[in-house]
Amino acid sequence: MAIRAPATIPPPVFIVGHWRSGTTHLYQMMVEAGFGFVPPAATGLPWDLLLLARLAEKQIVANLPKDRFIDKVPVKLDSPQEDEVGMANMTPQSLYHGLYFPSRLREFVAEGVFLDNVPPHAVARWEQRFQYLMTKLHLHQGGRRLLIKNPTYTARVAQLARLYPQAVFIHIHRNPVDVIVSMRNFYAKLLKQFALQDYATAPVEDVIFETYARMMAAVLNDGAALPPERFQTIRYDDFSADPMGTVERVWTPLRLDRHGIGPFSQHAPRFQAYLDAQKSFEVNRFHKDATVAQDIYARLATSFARLGYPQPDVG
Repeated sequence: MAIRAPATIPPPVFIVGHWRSGTTHLYQMMVEAGFGFVPPAATGLPWDLLLLARLAEKQIVANLPKDRFIDKVPVKLDSPQEDEVGMANMTPQSLYHGLYFPSRLREFVAEGVFLDNVPPHAVARWEQRFQYLMTKLHLHQGGRRLLIKNPTYTARVAQLARLYPQAVFIHIHRNPVDVIVSMRNFYAKLLKQFALQDYATAPVEDVIFETYARMMAAVLNDGAALPPERFQTIRYDDFSADPMGTVERVWTPLRLDRHGIGPFSQHAPRFQAYLDAQKSFEVNRFHKDATVAQDIYARLATSFARLGYPQPDVG
């Protein structure tokens, strides 16, 4: 169905950060300010978001899982989602295709995250469909300024900054040891759930390390090329310890109050209500001994240094 696209949409706000770095928690908190977001229907029916998805809402609700099986984050009809699943339904460039066909996991990640070996016409098609989905989201969300969270875009800040020259970015990062250990669980659970092939020999470990190193290099380089009013960084540990203060710190420099959103203080009660509701949520915790930490450091020493994390203790 054709849609009448507005000439422009308000500058999007992109939350980026490697998987398992706190992007979902940050996203769900910030949505409370009234940003437009990606609803569950946009992940399964991106082409039909404005018509069929609305008609099928009751069926969608009936089939939603209670929570994400990776980390038990609750899922509801209005739970903000990432657009990667929707884009995977619209284009062949997505790492999620590799979960179904793990024999080509490295290839799907390279193409879907970094656009390696993707010809120019296919990149242009991806960009056109991405902007098409963004326009549909803009309309579906009542014209509100969009808040988009997608770890894949951590490697693609320069591309998004070109497509949306006034877009702003918040990069959240976490200690690489915690991220890598959690990613092993991430792939183990997803492959068990979705793989259509045997994945015993899939290069999961190498893909985890290769992707992390390349992704951090890309976001740090791309972010350095943008002015502070367009790119801000948050440390996961700071956000966990003081979520209100950490988000408030980036609100003004990124001018998040513009385009109908309003000042941080206006939304503080809703932010706090969200945080209070999360107090009973238990974060996944994984065993990390000194040997594991040192092995991760040996493979990602450059990332540790650039992100400002110390070498793990040996003892």
